[in-house]
Amino acid sequence: MIDLVAKRYVKALMIDRDTKDVESIYNELAIISKAFDNSKFIQIINSTEVSLEQKVELILSFNDKASDIVKNFIKILAENKRLNIIPEIVKGLKDQLATLNNTYEGIIYTNSELSQDYVQELSQKFAKKFNINLSLSQNICDYNGIKVDISGLGVEIGFSKERLKSQMIEHILKAV
Repeated sequence: MIDLVAKRYVKALMIDRDTKDVESIYNELAIISKAFDNSKFIQIINSTEVSLEQKVELILSFNDKASDIVKNFIKILAENKRLNIIPEIVKGLKDQLATLNNTYEGIIYTNSELSQDYVQELSQKFAKKFNINLSLSQNICDYNGIKVDISGLGVEIGFSKERLKSQMIEHILKAV
């Protein structure tokens, strides 16, 4: 539900603005969005004891150089009691900017670290395949295989040892 509401605000911020303006708004809101990583800040935003004006002042204090557009936007969010969706709006703006600039970020999930050359080679191959600019980063986790996730494009490509094993067993059973 929050995602749908955030998309409407993202769409409103994008109307009649060029890429440079959208980037500026994104950068300003991204600074503010970092505050939502703090649980005490979230408690203040969700508190009924703190007035809307105080919440707006607190949020705007994170970015002293906020433009009038961002200031008014934060006030509108406060009036509609939607300050808590700022991180989703920032994410939506980031995705829209990626689409406008044809520049995407992806994550490689694997259980061991890959060499930087290999990551660069994967990045170049995927960029060529999808005709985009792409930068990949690694996330070393317990995924038994390798998976590349390019969220802005909605692309996820993976190779799992478990899946290969199950497919081989299935193929052998069909042959018998």
